[in-house]
This record gives sequence, C-alpha cells and structure tokens, in this order.
Amino acid sequence: MKSYKYKIGVTLVEMLIVLAIITLLASLVVGMATHIDNQSRGKGLQNTFAVLESALEEYREQTGGFPEQPDRDSANAAAHCEILYSELNSIAGSRKILEKISGSSIANKFGGADTPAEIYDPWGTALDYVYDSLIDTYPRLISAGPDRSFANDADNISSRR
Repeated sequence: MKSYKYKIGVTLVEMLIVLAIITLLASLVVGMATHIDNQSRGKGLQNTFAVLESALEEYREQTGGFPEQPDRDSANAAAHCEILYSELNSIAGSRKILEKISGSSIANKFGGADTPAEIYDPWGTALDYVYDSLIDTYPRLISAGPDRSFANDADNISSRR
C-alpha cells in the first residue's frame, strides 16, 4: 500500500474567492451605513424645518407677514438664510423658538462678526429660503441634500412638497 503525503495549504483560487466574498460583504455594509446615515440626517432636517416653520408662524403673528426674499437666485442661498435668521431673531417669540435648533446647524461661515448667521442642513450647506408674497402663500425652506448642490433638484429636500 502506497502512502500519500498531502500538502496542507490554500490555493490562490481559494484565496481570491474568499477575498471577493469579503469585498462584497464590506461594500454592502458601507452602502447600508451610508443609506442609514442619510436617513437620519433627513429626519434631523425635517426637525429643523418644523422648528423654522414654528418660528415663521410666530413671526407672522407678530408682524402680519413673512420675511421677504430680496431675489430669487438660488446661488444666494446663504444670503437668503442670513436674512431669514436675522428677521426671525428680531422678534422675541421667534428668537425663543430658534433656540431649539441644534447649535451645529447655525454658523456664520460667510460674514464677519457684524453679519447674521446662516442655518445649515446636516450635510453642511446653508438652507435656502424662498418666499415672494406676490406668488407664494407660504415660504419654502430648501436643503441642497446629500450632494450639496441646488443645481441637482433630484435630491433637494423642501419643507413643502
């Protein structure tokens, strides 16, 4: 009877198969984590919208109208947001409601110490405020979404559908 010696080891094909399986599983986990992260950021944004809408209602009760938007250029989202924040802060009731917004959502990235702050979405882009009393019955707040660009409307998130 012949005695066979088996070599113990792993072939290159087996290693490549294991590596492919690990890569596939890792990409699924990263994709799911990104999706869950964007969902939680979206819920946080909806909460910010709700607080801002409450502040806008309080502003309207005190002044009889909403803050006007000086232009309709979406490239000026930060300026629109500065005006909104400044106007809402000018009314005590609205200012009290604005305090409920997370501190990380309010910053002054574009101006000096004497300019008002902007309100940012969870992806770090200033919210846009759209309101024209001749056209709109209620203001809209718009986030550029995960891609941080207002040009791509597909992922923009609005307070009004």
